[in-house]
Amino acid sequence: KAMCSGKLQTGLLVAGYFVYLIVGAAVFQALERTAEKQEKIAAAQMKEAFLQNFSHLTVAEMEQFMKNLTEAIQNGVYPVGNKSQTEDSNWDFSNSFFFAGTVVSTIGYGTLHPKTAGGQIFCVFFALFGIPLNIVFLHRVGKMLSLLCKKLGKFLYEKGMRKKKIKFLTLLFFLATGILFFLCLPSLFFHITEGWSYSEGIYFAFITLSTIGFGDYVVGKQPGRNYFSYYRTLVAIWILFGLAWIALLFNL
Repeated sequence: KAMCSGKLQTGLLVAGYFVYLIVGAAVFQALERTAEKQEKIAAAQMKEAFLQNFSHLTVAEMEQFMKNLTEAIQNGVYPVGNKSQTEDSNWDFSNSFFFAGTVVSTIGYGTLHPKTAGGQIFCVFFALFGIPLNIVFLHRVGKMLSLLCKKLGKFLYEKGMRKKKIKFLTLLFFLATGILFFLCLPSLFFHITEGWSYSEGIYFAFITLSTIGFGDYVVGKQPGRNYFSYYRTLVAIWILFGLAWIALLFNL
C-alpha cells in the first residue's frame, strides 16, 4: 500500500508539474504573441523607410550593417550617440565584480561574458569552485540571520506569547522587512538610477533574486546615463544578501 501510495503521489506530482508548465506556456503565448507580431511589423516598416531615405544602400548592405550592430550590442558595445566608447570598459573592476557575482550565484544574465579563451577557461574553474562557495556563504549568512529570528522569538516568548504565534510573527517580520529592503526600496532605486518604471524595477529585482536572470533588464547598461563609481558592485552585494534572505525564508 505504501509503495502504491508513493507511486500515486509521484504520478500526481509529475502530472501537476507538466499541467503547470502547459498553463504557463498558454498564458505567456496569449499575452506576448500579439506584442511580438506588432514589433516585427514595426521593425519591417522601419527597415523599409530607412531604405527609401537612403536609396544608395542595397538591401544586402543594410542587412550586414544591422547584423554588425546586433553583434556589437550582444558583445556589450552600445553604438548610440557620438561619444567614443574606447575609454569605457565593460571589464572595469565594478563590472567584473558584478559579473563574478552573477557567475557564482548562477544568475547569468548573458549580456556580459568572457570572449577570450583564457577568460572562458578561467570562468569554468571560477564557477566550479565559486558556486559551492556561494552556497556555503549563503548558508552561513542565513544561519546568522536565523539567530536573529531566535533572539526575536525568545524576546516574544518572555513576554508571554505563544510559540505558534511567535513563529508566525517572526516569519511575517522577516518577510515584510525583506520585501521592503530587497524588493521595494531597490526597485525605487532602480527607477531613479536606470529610468525604469517602478513595475520594471520590481520585475528586475524578482527575476534577479530568483536567479532566473533573463538579461532583458540589466543594471548599468542604459546608453546615455551616467552611473556612479562601483554602482554595479553595490548591486552585486545586494544580490548576494538578497539570496541569503530568500535562503533564510525557506529555513524558517
